[in-house]
Amino acid sequence: MDDDRAALELPTEEELELPRPWSQVLPAPRAPDDPGEASAKPFSSLVPAIIGACLMMQTLSATVIANALPTMAHSLHEDPVRLNTAITAYLLASAIVLPISGWAADRFGARRIFLFAIVAYALSNAACGFATDLTTLLLARMAEGAAGAMLGPVGRLVLLRSTPKHDLVQAMSVLTMPALLGPVLGPPIGGAIITYASWRWIFFLNLPIAALGVALVLMFIPNVKGEDPRPLDWPGLFLTGLGMAGVVYGFENLGRRAFPAWAVAGMLVGGLVCLAAFVRHARRAPHPIVDLGLLRVRTFSASVVGGAFMRMGMGATPFMLAMLLQVAFGLSALQAGLMTFASAAAALIMKTVAPPILRAFGFKRTLSVNAVIVALLFMAYALFRPQTPHWVIYAVLLTGGFFRSLQFTALNGLAYADLDSPRMSRASTMSTMFQQLSQSIGIGLAALLLRLFRGLSHSPSLTADVIAPAFIVIGGVALISALFFVTLPRHAGAELNGRPKRA
Repeated sequence: MDDDRAALELPTEEELELPRPWSQVLPAPRAPDDPGEASAKPFSSLVPAIIGACLMMQTLSATVIANALPTMAHSLHEDPVRLNTAITAYLLASAIVLPISGWAADRFGARRIFLFAIVAYALSNAACGFATDLTTLLLARMAEGAAGAMLGPVGRLVLLRSTPKHDLVQAMSVLTMPALLGPVLGPPIGGAIITYASWRWIFFLNLPIAALGVALVLMFIPNVKGEDPRPLDWPGLFLTGLGMAGVVYGFENLGRRAFPAWAVAGMLVGGLVCLAAFVRHARRAPHPIVDLGLLRVRTFSASVVGGAFMRMGMGATPFMLAMLLQVAFGLSALQAGLMTFASAAAALIMKTVAPPILRAFGFKRTLSVNAVIVALLFMAYALFRPQTPHWVIYAVLLTGGFFRSLQFTALNGLAYADLDSPRMSRASTMSTMFQQLSQSIGIGLAALLLRLFRGLSHSPSLTADVIAPAFIVIGGVALISALFFVTLPRHAGAELNGRPKRA
Protein backbone atom coordinates (compact mmCIF):
# COMPACT_ATOMS: atom_id res chain seq x y z
CA MET A 1 0.00 0.00 0.00
CA ASP A 2 6.56 6.46 -0.82
CA ASP A 3 7.81 14.27 -3.29
CA ASP A 4 9.01 17.31 -4.84
CA ARG A 5 10.38 19.21 -1.86
CA ALA A 6 13.10 21.33 -3.39
CA ALA A 7 11.01 24.49 -3.12
CA LEU A 8 10.31 24.13 0.61
CA GLU A 9 11.89 26.69 2.90
CA LEU A 10 13.11 24.33 5.58
CA PRO A 11 14.85 25.30 8.83
CA THR A 12 18.60 25.67 8.70
CA GLU A 13 20.80 23.17 10.48
CA GLU A 14 21.41 25.71 13.22
CA GLU A 15 17.65 26.03 13.80
CA LEU A 16 17.20 22.29 14.13
CA GLU A 17 17.63 20.52 17.42
CA LEU A 18 20.58 18.28 16.65
CA PRO A 19 19.69 14.63 17.39
CA ARG A 20 21.54 12.69 20.01
CA PRO A 21 23.83 10.02 18.61
CA TRP A 22 22.31 6.56 18.38
CA SER A 23 24.86 5.30 20.86
CA GLN A 24 23.00 7.20 23.58
CA VAL A 25 19.70 5.59 22.65
CA LEU A 26 20.40 2.08 21.39
CA PRO A 27 23.24 -0.35 22.02
CA ALA A 28 26.36 0.64 20.13
CA PRO A 29 27.35 -1.53 17.15
CA ARG A 30 30.33 -3.80 17.67
CA ALA A 31 33.61 -2.87 16.09
CA PRO A 32 35.45 -5.75 14.43
CA ASP A 33 38.19 -5.63 17.03
CA ASP A 34 35.88 -5.08 19.98
CA PRO A 35 37.21 -7.20 22.85
CA GLY A 36 33.71 -7.52 24.30
CA GLU A 37 32.30 -9.43 21.36
CA ALA A 38 31.25 -12.31 23.54
CA SER A 39 28.95 -10.10 25.54
CA ALA A 40 27.13 -8.69 22.50
CA LYS A 41 23.52 -9.74 22.25
CA PRO A 42 22.85 -11.82 19.12
CA PHE A 43 20.19 -10.76 16.64
CA SER A 44 16.76 -12.25 17.22
CA SER A 45 14.20 -12.35 14.42
CA LEU A 46 11.29 -12.95 16.81
CA VAL A 47 10.22 -9.33 17.31
CA PRO A 48 10.29 -8.28 13.61
CA ALA A 49 8.60 -11.56 12.62
CA ILE A 50 5.73 -10.94 15.05
CA ILE A 51 5.26 -7.35 13.87
CA GLY A 52 5.48 -8.45 10.23
CA ALA A 53 2.84 -11.13 10.80
CA CYS A 54 0.50 -8.49 12.19
CA LEU A 55 1.16 -6.25 9.19
CA MET A 56 0.30 -9.18 6.90
CA MET A 57 -3.36 -8.52 7.76
CA GLN A 58 -3.26 -5.37 5.62
CA THR A 59 -1.72 -6.93 2.52
CA LEU A 60 -3.97 -9.98 2.78
CA SER A 61 -7.10 -7.85 3.08
CA ALA A 62 -6.09 -5.59 0.19
CA THR A 63 -5.55 -8.50 -2.22
CA VAL A 64 -8.67 -10.51 -1.42
CA ILE A 65 -11.22 -7.68 -1.59
CA ALA A 66 -10.35 -6.69 -5.17
CA ASN A 67 -11.29 -10.14 -6.50
CA ALA A 68 -14.45 -10.24 -4.39
CA LEU A 69 -16.00 -6.94 -5.51
CA PRO A 70 -18.22 -8.36 -8.34
CA THR A 71 -19.62 -11.06 -6.05
CA MET A 72 -20.13 -8.57 -3.22
CA ALA A 73 -21.94 -6.18 -5.57
CA HIS A 74 -24.36 -8.92 -6.63
CA SER A 75 -25.06 -9.88 -3.02
CA LEU A 76 -25.63 -6.29 -1.90
CA HIS A 77 -27.65 -5.43 -5.07
CA GLU A 78 -25.20 -2.72 -6.10
CA ASP A 79 -23.40 -1.79 -9.31
CA PRO A 80 -19.88 -3.34 -9.30
CA VAL A 81 -18.38 -0.01 -10.40
CA ARG A 82 -20.06 1.78 -7.51
CA LEU A 83 -18.78 -0.82 -5.06
CA ASN A 84 -15.24 0.26 -5.93
CA THR A 85 -15.84 2.98 -3.32
CA ALA A 86 -15.17 0.26 -0.73
CA ILE A 87 -11.49 0.52 -1.71
CA THR A 88 -11.37 4.31 -1.93
CA ALA A 89 -13.16 4.68 1.44
CA TYR A 90 -10.29 2.76 3.04
CA LEU A 91 -7.70 4.98 1.36
CA LEU A 92 -9.52 8.16 2.39
CA ALA A 93 -9.75 7.23 6.07
CA SER A 94 -6.15 6.05 6.08
CA ALA A 95 -4.91 9.32 4.55
CA ILE A 96 -6.78 11.40 7.13
CA VAL A 97 -5.65 9.45 10.21
CA LEU A 98 -2.08 8.71 9.12
CA PRO A 99 -0.51 12.02 10.29
CA ILE A 100 -1.65 11.44 13.88
CA SER A 101 -0.13 7.96 14.27
CA GLY A 102 3.31 9.15 15.42
CA TRP A 103 1.86 11.57 17.98
CA ALA A 104 -0.46 8.88 19.35
CA ALA A 105 2.47 6.47 19.75
CA ASP A 106 4.40 9.08 21.75
CA ARG A 107 1.37 10.08 23.80
CA PHE A 108 -0.01 6.66 24.73
CA GLY A 109 2.94 4.33 24.08
CA ALA A 110 3.92 2.58 20.84
CA ARG A 111 3.10 -0.95 21.98
CA ARG A 112 -0.28 0.10 23.38
CA ILE A 113 -1.29 1.86 20.13
CA PHE A 114 -0.02 -1.11 18.11
CA LEU A 115 -2.21 -3.49 20.12
CA PHE A 116 -5.18 -1.12 19.74
CA ALA A 117 -4.62 -0.98 15.97
CA ILE A 118 -4.52 -4.79 15.68
CA VAL A 119 -7.80 -5.18 17.57
CA ALA A 120 -9.51 -2.29 15.76
CA TYR A 121 -8.41 -3.62 12.37
CA ALA A 122 -9.75 -7.09 13.13
CA LEU A 123 -13.09 -5.79 14.47
CA SER A 124 -13.59 -3.52 11.47
CA ASN A 125 -12.86 -6.51 9.20
CA ALA A 126 -15.57 -8.44 11.00
CA ALA A 127 -17.95 -5.48 10.60
CA CYS A 128 -17.34 -5.59 6.85
CA GLY A 129 -18.23 -9.28 6.87
CA PHE A 130 -21.54 -8.58 8.61
CA ALA A 131 -22.48 -5.60 6.40
CA THR A 132 -25.93 -5.81 4.84
CA ASP A 133 -25.81 -2.72 2.59
CA LEU A 134 -23.31 -0.41 0.94
CA THR A 135 -23.52 2.28 3.62
CA THR A 136 -22.66 -0.13 6.41
CA LEU A 137 -19.83 -1.60 4.35
CA LEU A 138 -18.34 1.83 3.64
CA LEU A 139 -18.45 2.84 7.32
CA ALA A 140 -16.71 -0.41 8.28
CA ARG A 141 -14.09 0.09 5.55
CA MET A 142 -13.41 3.62 6.81
CA ALA A 143 -12.87 2.24 10.32
CA GLU A 144 -10.54 -0.38 8.81
CA GLY A 145 -8.58 2.33 6.98
CA ALA A 146 -8.21 4.39 10.16
CA ALA A 147 -6.89 1.36 12.06
CA GLY A 148 -4.59 0.46 9.19
CA ALA A 149 -3.10 3.96 9.26
CA MET A 150 -1.96 3.25 12.82
CA LEU A 151 -0.92 -0.37 12.26
CA GLY A 152 1.92 0.12 9.77
CA PRO A 153 3.77 3.21 11.09
CA VAL A 154 3.43 2.29 14.76
CA GLY A 155 4.48 -1.32 14.16
CA ARG A 156 7.59 -0.05 12.40
CA LEU A 157 8.21 2.37 15.27
CA VAL A 158 8.08 -0.47 17.83
CA LEU A 159 10.75 -2.26 15.80
CA LEU A 160 12.93 0.84 15.50
CA ARG A 161 12.88 1.47 19.24
CA SER A 162 13.64 -2.12 20.19
CA THR A 163 16.36 -2.98 17.64
CA PRO A 164 20.05 -1.98 17.80
CA LYS A 165 21.07 0.03 14.80
CA HIS A 166 23.55 -2.51 13.40
CA ASP A 167 20.72 -5.09 13.25
CA LEU A 168 18.20 -2.76 11.63
CA VAL A 169 18.58 -3.88 8.00
CA GLN A 170 18.27 -7.54 8.96
CA ALA A 171 15.26 -6.74 11.16
CA MET A 172 13.59 -4.81 8.33
CA SER A 173 14.10 -7.77 6.02
CA VAL A 174 12.42 -10.12 8.49
CA LEU A 175 9.64 -7.57 9.10
CA THR A 176 8.61 -7.44 5.45
CA MET A 177 8.75 -11.17 4.74
CA PRO A 178 5.36 -12.02 6.37
CA ALA A 179 3.80 -8.91 4.79
CA LEU A 180 4.90 -10.15 1.36
CA LEU A 181 2.92 -13.34 1.91
CA GLY A 182 -0.33 -11.35 1.65
CA PRO A 183 -0.10 -10.71 -2.10
CA VAL A 184 1.04 -14.33 -2.59
CA LEU A 185 -1.68 -16.02 -0.56
CA GLY A 186 -4.48 -13.50 -1.05
CA PRO A 187 -5.60 -14.23 -4.62
CA PRO A 188 -5.80 -18.06 -4.36
CA ILE A 189 -7.36 -18.02 -0.87
CA GLY A 190 -9.80 -15.29 -1.78
CA GLY A 191 -10.71 -16.99 -5.03
CA ALA A 192 -11.36 -20.29 -3.27
CA ILE A 193 -13.57 -18.63 -0.64
CA ILE A 194 -15.58 -16.72 -3.23
CA THR A 195 -16.01 -19.86 -5.35
CA TYR A 196 -16.91 -22.34 -2.63
CA ALA A 197 -18.27 -20.24 0.24
CA SER A 198 -19.70 -16.79 1.00
CA TRP A 199 -17.72 -13.64 0.22
CA ARG A 200 -18.23 -12.59 3.85
CA TRP A 201 -15.60 -15.09 4.96
CA ILE A 202 -12.83 -13.12 3.26
CA PHE A 203 -13.26 -10.50 5.98
CA PHE A 204 -13.02 -13.09 8.74
CA LEU A 205 -9.59 -14.33 7.58
CA ASN A 206 -7.79 -11.80 9.75
CA LEU A 207 -9.55 -12.66 13.01
CA PRO A 208 -7.30 -15.62 13.98
CA ILE A 209 -4.22 -13.69 12.80
CA ALA A 210 -5.20 -10.76 15.01
CA ALA A 211 -5.88 -12.98 18.04
CA LEU A 212 -2.51 -14.69 17.67
CA GLY A 213 -0.82 -11.34 17.06
CA VAL A 214 -2.19 -9.79 20.25
CA ALA A 215 -1.02 -12.78 22.31
CA LEU A 216 2.48 -12.74 20.80
CA VAL A 217 2.84 -8.97 21.17
CA LEU A 218 1.89 -9.16 24.85
CA MET A 219 4.35 -11.99 25.46
CA PHE A 220 7.39 -11.03 23.40
CA ILE A 221 7.29 -7.38 22.26
CA PRO A 222 9.09 -5.10 24.75
CA ASN A 223 7.20 -2.16 26.17
CA VAL A 224 9.75 0.35 24.88
CA LYS A 225 9.63 3.75 26.52
CA GLY A 226 8.66 6.60 24.24
CA GLU A 227 9.63 10.24 24.41
CA ASP A 228 7.65 12.95 26.17
CA PRO A 229 4.67 13.67 23.89
CA ARG A 230 4.42 16.98 22.12
CA PRO A 231 1.15 18.96 22.09
CA LEU A 232 -1.13 17.88 19.27
CA ASP A 233 -0.96 20.25 16.31
CA TRP A 234 -4.67 20.56 15.52
CA PRO A 235 -4.34 23.02 12.60
CA GLY A 236 -1.58 20.87 11.11
CA LEU A 237 -3.67 17.73 11.54
CA PHE A 238 -6.60 19.41 9.77
CA LEU A 239 -4.45 20.63 6.86
CA THR A 240 -2.49 17.40 6.36
CA GLY A 241 -5.61 15.24 6.70
CA LEU A 242 -7.55 17.20 4.07
CA GLY A 243 -4.46 17.54 1.87
CA MET A 244 -3.64 13.83 1.93
CA ALA A 245 -7.28 12.86 1.36
CA GLY A 246 -7.63 15.22 -1.61
CA VAL A 247 -4.40 14.18 -3.31
CA VAL A 248 -4.76 10.44 -2.67
CA TYR A 249 -8.44 10.29 -3.67
CA GLY A 250 -7.84 12.52 -6.68
CA PHE A 251 -5.01 10.40 -8.06
CA GLU A 252 -6.94 7.21 -7.32
CA ASN A 253 -9.75 8.46 -9.59
CA LEU A 254 -7.61 9.65 -12.48
CA GLY A 255 -8.61 7.76 -15.59
CA ARG A 256 -11.51 5.92 -13.92
CA ARG A 257 -14.28 8.33 -14.99
CA ALA A 258 -16.09 7.73 -11.71
CA PHE A 259 -16.25 11.53 -11.26
CA PRO A 260 -16.31 14.40 -13.76
CA ALA A 261 -12.91 15.76 -14.71
CA TRP A 262 -13.61 19.04 -12.89
CA ALA A 263 -14.35 17.16 -9.65
CA VAL A 264 -11.11 15.18 -9.81
CA ALA A 265 -9.18 18.35 -10.60
CA GLY A 266 -10.87 20.04 -7.64
CA MET A 267 -9.79 17.22 -5.32
CA LEU A 268 -6.18 17.45 -6.49
CA VAL A 269 -5.99 21.25 -6.38
CA GLY A 270 -7.72 21.41 -3.00
CA GLY A 271 -5.40 18.75 -1.58
CA LEU A 272 -2.29 20.50 -2.88
CA VAL A 273 -3.48 23.86 -1.50
CA CYS A 274 -3.99 22.31 1.94
CA LEU A 275 -0.54 20.71 1.86
CA ALA A 276 1.03 24.01 0.78
CA ALA A 277 -0.80 25.77 3.62
CA PHE A 278 0.62 23.19 6.02
CA VAL A 279 4.17 23.92 4.82
CA ARG A 280 3.59 27.58 5.67
CA HIS A 281 2.05 26.62 9.02
CA ALA A 282 4.89 24.21 9.88
CA ARG A 283 7.51 26.99 9.62
CA ARG A 284 5.76 28.83 12.45
CA ALA A 285 4.36 26.03 14.64
CA PRO A 286 6.56 24.92 17.56
CA HIS A 287 5.52 21.26 17.23
CA PRO A 288 4.10 20.57 13.72
CA ILE A 289 2.27 17.28 13.23
CA VAL A 290 4.72 16.45 10.39
CA ASP A 291 8.35 17.40 11.01
CA LEU A 292 9.59 18.89 7.72
CA GLY A 293 12.98 19.39 9.34
CA LEU A 294 13.57 15.66 8.80
CA LEU A 295 14.13 16.43 5.13
CA ARG A 296 17.37 18.18 6.15
CA VAL A 297 18.79 14.76 7.04
CA ARG A 298 20.47 13.54 3.84
CA THR A 299 19.84 9.84 4.31
CA PHE A 300 16.19 10.34 5.25
CA SER A 301 15.40 12.70 2.35
CA ALA A 302 17.15 10.39 -0.12
CA SER A 303 15.08 7.47 1.14
CA VAL A 304 11.64 9.10 1.16
CA VAL A 305 11.92 11.64 -1.68
CA GLY A 306 14.23 9.65 -3.95
CA GLY A 307 12.40 6.46 -3.08
CA ALA A 308 9.09 8.10 -4.03
CA PHE A 309 9.98 7.97 -7.73
CA MET A 310 10.71 4.26 -7.41
CA ARG A 311 7.46 3.68 -5.51
CA MET A 312 5.49 5.39 -8.26
CA GLY A 313 6.62 2.54 -10.48
CA MET A 314 5.61 0.05 -7.81
CA GLY A 315 2.14 1.60 -7.66
CA ALA A 316 1.71 1.59 -11.42
CA THR A 317 3.21 -1.79 -12.35
CA PRO A 318 0.64 -4.23 -10.87
CA PHE A 319 -2.21 -2.33 -12.52
CA MET A 320 -0.47 -2.18 -15.91
CA LEU A 321 0.66 -5.82 -15.75
CA ALA A 322 -2.94 -6.88 -15.10
CA MET A 323 -4.07 -4.90 -18.16
CA LEU A 324 -1.25 -6.35 -20.27
CA LEU A 325 -1.62 -10.00 -19.29
CA GLN A 326 -5.40 -10.25 -18.98
CA VAL A 327 -6.78 -7.64 -21.39
CA ALA A 328 -4.07 -7.45 -24.09
CA PHE A 329 -2.87 -11.07 -23.96
CA GLY A 330 -6.22 -12.64 -23.02
CA LEU A 331 -4.85 -14.72 -20.13
CA SER A 332 -7.15 -15.82 -17.33
CA ALA A 333 -6.93 -14.24 -13.89
CA LEU A 334 -5.38 -17.47 -12.61
CA GLN A 335 -2.71 -17.53 -15.32
CA ALA A 336 -1.84 -13.89 -14.76
CA GLY A 337 -1.80 -14.41 -11.01
CA LEU A 338 0.63 -17.31 -11.31
CA MET A 339 2.95 -15.15 -13.42
CA THR A 340 2.95 -12.27 -10.94
CA PHE A 341 3.51 -14.83 -8.18
CA ALA A 342 7.06 -15.14 -9.52
CA SER A 343 7.73 -11.53 -8.56
CA ALA A 344 6.48 -12.03 -4.99
CA ALA A 345 8.47 -15.26 -4.61
CA ALA A 346 11.67 -13.52 -5.72
CA ALA A 347 11.02 -10.75 -3.20
CA LEU A 348 10.89 -13.31 -0.41
CA ILE A 349 14.20 -14.82 -1.54
CA MET A 350 15.89 -11.41 -1.66
CA LYS A 351 15.01 -10.65 1.95
CA THR A 352 17.47 -13.33 3.07
CA VAL A 353 20.41 -12.04 1.00
CA ALA A 354 19.89 -8.26 1.21
CA PRO A 355 21.90 -7.71 4.44
CA PRO A 356 25.14 -9.32 3.14
CA ILE A 357 24.82 -7.41 -0.16
CA LEU A 358 24.52 -4.12 1.71
CA ARG A 359 27.46 -5.00 3.95
CA ALA A 360 29.61 -5.81 0.92
CA PHE A 361 28.77 -2.80 -1.29
CA GLY A 362 27.29 -0.19 1.06
CA PHE A 363 24.05 1.75 0.72
CA LYS A 364 25.20 4.39 -1.77
CA ARG A 365 26.55 1.95 -4.36
CA THR A 366 23.75 -0.57 -3.90
CA LEU A 367 20.95 1.98 -4.23
CA SER A 368 22.55 3.85 -7.15
CA VAL A 369 23.31 0.80 -9.30
CA ASN A 370 20.18 -1.10 -8.33
CA ALA A 371 17.94 1.88 -9.19
CA VAL A 372 19.18 1.70 -12.78
CA ILE A 373 18.63 -2.08 -12.88
CA VAL A 374 15.06 -1.79 -11.54
CA ALA A 375 14.20 1.04 -13.96
CA LEU A 376 15.50 -0.98 -16.93
CA LEU A 377 13.46 -3.99 -15.81
CA PHE A 378 10.31 -1.81 -15.71
CA MET A 379 11.09 -0.82 -19.30
CA ALA A 380 11.73 -4.47 -20.23
CA TYR A 381 8.04 -5.22 -19.61
CA ALA A 382 7.36 -3.15 -22.75
CA LEU A 383 8.96 -5.93 -24.82
CA PHE A 384 6.31 -8.52 -23.81
CA ARG A 385 4.08 -9.62 -26.66
CA PRO A 386 1.34 -12.29 -26.90
CA GLN A 387 3.80 -14.63 -28.61
CA THR A 388 6.51 -14.15 -25.97
CA PRO A 389 7.21 -17.53 -24.32
CA HIS A 390 5.76 -17.70 -20.84
CA TRP A 391 9.04 -18.84 -19.35
CA VAL A 392 10.64 -15.59 -20.56
CA ILE A 393 7.92 -13.54 -18.86
CA TYR A 394 8.35 -15.59 -15.68
CA ALA A 395 12.12 -15.02 -15.76
CA VAL A 396 11.84 -11.24 -16.23
CA LEU A 397 9.19 -10.89 -13.49
CA LEU A 398 11.27 -13.05 -11.17
CA THR A 399 14.35 -10.89 -11.78
CA GLY A 400 12.33 -7.70 -11.32
CA GLY A 401 10.89 -8.85 -8.01
CA PHE A 402 14.36 -9.79 -6.77
CA PHE A 403 15.98 -6.40 -7.44
CA ARG A 404 12.95 -4.34 -6.37
CA SER A 405 12.95 -6.13 -3.04
CA LEU A 406 16.63 -5.29 -2.57
CA GLN A 407 15.94 -1.63 -3.37
CA PHE A 408 13.10 -1.26 -0.88
CA THR A 409 14.96 -3.14 1.85
CA ALA A 410 17.83 -0.68 1.48
CA LEU A 411 15.49 2.32 1.34
CA ASN A 412 13.60 1.28 4.47
CA GLY A 413 16.82 0.93 6.43
CA LEU A 414 18.53 4.06 5.13
CA ALA A 415 15.62 6.29 6.19
CA TYR A 416 16.52 5.83 9.87
CA ALA A 417 20.31 5.69 9.57
CA ASP A 418 21.00 9.14 11.05
CA LEU A 419 17.95 9.68 13.25
CA ASP A 420 17.78 9.48 17.02
CA SER A 421 14.99 7.95 19.06
CA PRO A 422 12.98 11.16 19.72
CA ARG A 423 12.43 11.66 15.98
CA MET A 424 11.59 8.06 15.14
CA SER A 425 7.81 8.43 15.52
CA ARG A 426 7.72 11.50 13.27
CA ALA A 427 10.04 9.84 10.75
CA SER A 428 7.91 6.68 10.59
CA THR A 429 4.75 8.72 10.01
CA MET A 430 6.34 10.92 7.35
CA SER A 431 7.88 7.95 5.55
CA THR A 432 4.51 6.20 5.37
CA MET A 433 2.84 9.37 4.09
CA PHE A 434 5.36 9.63 1.26
CA GLN A 435 4.88 5.95 0.40
CA GLN A 436 1.10 6.24 0.25
CA LEU A 437 1.23 9.43 -1.81
CA SER A 438 3.79 8.10 -4.29
CA GLN A 439 1.97 4.81 -4.86
CA SER A 440 -1.35 6.64 -5.38
CA ILE A 441 0.34 8.99 -7.82
CA GLY A 442 1.77 5.95 -9.61
CA ILE A 443 -1.68 4.38 -10.03
CA GLY A 444 -3.12 7.64 -11.34
CA LEU A 445 -0.17 8.15 -13.67
CA ALA A 446 -0.61 4.64 -15.08
CA ALA A 447 -4.29 5.27 -15.83
CA LEU A 448 -3.47 8.59 -17.49
CA LEU A 449 -0.72 7.06 -19.62
CA LEU A 450 -2.95 4.22 -20.83
CA ARG A 451 -5.68 6.70 -21.82
CA LEU A 452 -3.14 8.94 -23.54
CA PHE A 453 -1.42 6.23 -25.58
CA ARG A 454 -4.73 4.59 -26.42
CA GLY A 455 -5.94 7.91 -27.82
CA LEU A 456 -2.74 8.52 -29.76
CA SER A 457 -2.90 5.07 -31.35
CA HIS A 458 -6.64 5.36 -32.07
CA SER A 459 -7.03 1.83 -30.75
CA PRO A 460 -10.53 0.73 -29.66
CA SER A 461 -9.05 -1.54 -26.98
CA LEU A 462 -5.93 -2.00 -24.89
CA THR A 463 -3.23 -3.83 -26.82
CA ALA A 464 0.42 -4.57 -26.13
CA ASP A 465 1.40 -1.70 -28.44
CA VAL A 466 -0.72 0.70 -26.35
CA ILE A 467 0.58 -0.46 -22.97
CA ALA A 468 4.27 -0.81 -23.93
CA PRO A 469 5.05 2.96 -24.06
CA ALA A 470 3.54 3.39 -20.60
CA PHE A 471 6.12 0.95 -19.18
CA ILE A 472 8.89 3.02 -20.81
CA VAL A 473 7.62 6.19 -19.10
CA ILE A 474 7.25 4.46 -15.73
CA GLY A 475 10.80 3.14 -16.01
CA GLY A 476 12.02 6.65 -16.76
CA VAL A 477 10.27 8.01 -13.67
CA ALA A 478 11.88 5.28 -11.53
CA LEU A 479 15.28 6.13 -13.00
CA ILE A 480 15.05 9.65 -11.50
CA SER A 481 15.51 8.13 -8.06
CA ALA A 482 19.14 7.27 -8.87
CA LEU A 483 19.99 11.00 -8.85
CA PHE A 484 19.21 11.13 -5.13
CA PHE A 485 21.47 8.19 -4.31
CA VAL A 486 24.62 9.04 -6.26
CA THR A 487 24.97 12.28 -4.26
CA LEU A 488 24.93 10.50 -0.89
CA PRO A 489 28.13 10.45 1.18
CA ARG A 490 30.27 7.39 0.52
CA HIS A 491 29.71 5.95 3.99
CA ALA A 492 25.98 6.72 4.26
CA GLY A 493 24.29 4.17 6.49
CA ALA A 494 27.60 2.65 7.62
CA GLU A 495 26.33 2.13 11.17
CA LEU A 496 23.52 -0.05 9.85
CA ASN A 497 26.19 -2.48 8.65
CA GLY A 498 27.93 -2.51 12.02
CA ARG A 499 30.65 -0.03 11.05
CA PRO A 500 31.57 3.15 12.91
CA LYS A 501 29.96 6.34 11.62
CA ARG A 502 32.26 8.54 9.52
CA ALA A 503 32.34 12.29 9.95
